[in-house]
Amino acid sequence: MWPYRDDLHVLIEAPDGTLVATAIIWFDPVSRTAEFEPVGTHRAYRRQGLATALLWHGMHRARDAGAETMLVACVGAAGRPAARELYYGVGFEPFARDVPHVKRAP
Repeated sequence: MWPYRDDLHVLIEAPDGTLVATAIIWFDPVSRTAEFEPVGTHRAYRRQGLATALLWHGMHRARDAGAETMLVACVGAAGRPAARELYYGVGFEPFARDVPHVKRAP
């Protein structure tokens, strides 16, 4: 589905074929913004620097596609310090803190 681009869907695969880490990068050529969503690493492969490498690789791909700004959402950042620190570690900075709202059907 547009604006999905397979060249901006980055992943890391283990030698046995296991999907280790992945990120889809959604690029908007009008705003020249790339959003990383979703980003994930298999539990058995965390804390090995793979997500950091994946994000750097993805940011280079996005830049080469024309992105000038990169975004990533860390939903529940306060409760996910490892994810938050991963994003800070590759240069992301806090921009906004969304507060989700939900309404149950009557």
